[in-house]
Amino acid sequence: SCGTHLGGVHIEVTGDDVTECTGGSRGLSDADLARAYRSAVDPRLNAEQALELSMLLARHVRAGR
Repeated sequence: SCGTHLGGVHIEVTGDDVTECTGGSRGLSDADLARAYRSAVDPRLNAEQALELSMLLARHVRAGR
């Protein structure tokens, strides 16, 4: 009735230059994972990927989708 959608996403991020998730503007691929995969548990976005995702989400919300 309030026009809102309750939902959320939990994403692991780090400021370190890790290669634990593929994709992003650098185009990290599966071959890059071994270079700097340091997490013993959940893979994390690096700082660049986290910022890129934040900007995409902001554009999505601003567009009213």
